[in-house]
Amino acid sequence: MTLEIGTAAPEFTLVNQDGQGVSLSDHLGKNVIVYFYPAASTQGCTIQACDFRDNINSLNATGYVVLGVSPDKQSKLKTFQEKQDLNFDLLSDEDSFVHKAYGAYGAKKMHGKEYMGTIRSTFVVDPDGKISHAFYKVKTTGHVTFLKEQFGL
Repeated sequence: MTLEIGTAAPEFTLVNQDGQGVSLSDHLGKNVIVYFYPAASTQGCTIQACDFRDNINSLNATGYVVLGVSPDKQSKLKTFQEKQDLNFDLLSDEDSFVHKAYGAYGAKKMHGKEYMGTIRSTFVVDPDGKISHAFYKVKTTGHVTFLKEQFGL
């Protein structure tokens, strides 16, 4: 299942790194980048998170909010946030319910073995709560530059 441009973004409320509930609807009226990543503190996920960290001011200045979602526990997200000095919310989706709603969970292959897991994906939810962009199987390096090009920033 993949989300189509123009469809309503699946609503969610997840716990952030500080144990507080964060809902997609908290950000109505803004563009929200919701990105799904497999595991905090791994090499690729750190590269991607730090790319968002380093570009957060320019994204915020142009009306974008960033939410990172992974299946990690809240405590692991807090450690990741502190270690990497991340300046946006990291959300815990331990049962991958939200991953599945966005089509960011499914079959993957590594070293010839197939397994189920997070499909690195990024979505932009427009101010009206609809999907304006959907990117599946994204690359970690240069991801924010790619997004800015897509947004015309």
